[in-house]
Amino acid sequence: MEKIIKKIAEIRSKKGFSYENMAQDLDLSTSAYRKIETGETKLTVERLIDISKILETPLNDLLETDSQKNFNQENHDSATGYQGFNDDNRVYYENSELSKKLIAVYEQQIKDLRTEIEQLKSK
Repeated sequence: MEKIIKKIAEIRSKKGFSYENMAQDLDLSTSAYRKIETGETKLTVERLIDISKILETPLNDLLETDSQKNFNQENHDSATGYQGFNDDNRVYYENSELSKKLIAVYEQQIKDLRTEIEQLKSK
């Protein structure tokens, strides 16, 4: 989670957004948004989706961290949701709720794009 928050802060900074800008767009106080980036407040899936929209950055870009590149996709362990180890040798477990919500967001984006394509074809 720390790497995701760090990635959000990096992208926010590169795009020239301040804590105040983000807080306003998320309908939060500046201190409430700052607590998200400092890890004092838990980042929810819904909030992550909102942040990706504000930063105009796909969710997969926010979720892409160095540790994700090191995941072992083959499951030789009997533990459910085992994905591998990151550099700190901590085990990451699949967060099925997050996965379901991300899939729903992507499916909606695909549906919206198909609708837009059809509208453009009819013009």
